[in-house]
Amino acid sequence: MPVARSCFRSGLTAFLALTPALATADQITVFAAASLTNALAEIETEFEAATGHDLVVSLAGSSALARQIQQGAPADIFISASTDWMDTVEADGLVEEGTRVDLLGNSIVLVAHGAAGPVEIGPGLDLPGLLGDGRLAMALVESVPAGIYGKAALESLGLWDAVEAQVAQADNVRAALAFVATGEAPYGIVYATDAAAEPDVTVVGTFPADTHPPIVYPVADLANRDTPAEAEFLDYLRGPEARAAFERQGFTVLVE
Repeated sequence: MPVARSCFRSGLTAFLALTPALATADQITVFAAASLTNALAEIETEFEAATGHDLVVSLAGSSALARQIQQGAPADIFISASTDWMDTVEADGLVEEGTRVDLLGNSIVLVAHGAAGPVEIGPGLDLPGLLGDGRLAMALVESVPAGIYGKAALESLGLWDAVEAQVAQADNVRAALAFVATGEAPYGIVYATDAAAEPDVTVVGTFPADTHPPIVYPVADLANRDTPAEAEFLDYLRGPEARAAFERQGFTVLVE
């Protein structure tokens, strides 16, 4: 019996030691730009294993996510592919003061279905000739960041008017990428990180950085609630494990 009591006390001690950790586990809902799909899949697994928290990630175009947040969607963290959409949410008083950080950078590229040779992206690019009777896949050019950046680049190079009628717009950049990957469109404009994640497309050129606004992904804690778990996740995003995941997907990490 003394041995039994000792085993019981040891088991109880171990259970009580674990109880505080279990009691502080929380669910964190993250609204994030669709271009973060692969990186956040890695981060979700690693963060949950390290903390015990449950990360729920909702991916879509930044414009759609921002509108959902404005309409009261119960998100805790917002990672936008556009400073403008984060500005919109912040202007409505929906961002926790002092939590906004510019997290990542990216670039936009011209991709082709399957194997294709490189092209020089500049004012002399014969993009209509490349497309032929096909379409140019892009995210929504008036609202989704990847589409906005892509249109700005084409306008800067004097190419937009020649291809506008052939643009096939998708709800988000991953949907535009899928058009090219499946051959529905011979070419598309997506983020470099999206292209790197899709084996059925080839990057044929990168748009010069000075042809479009800087591509910056801000992150912020939203003001609907404030929990230690949210702060923990924001810290994790700035840490070495998340940095490695982002860099593996081709992002530039802007925070030290």
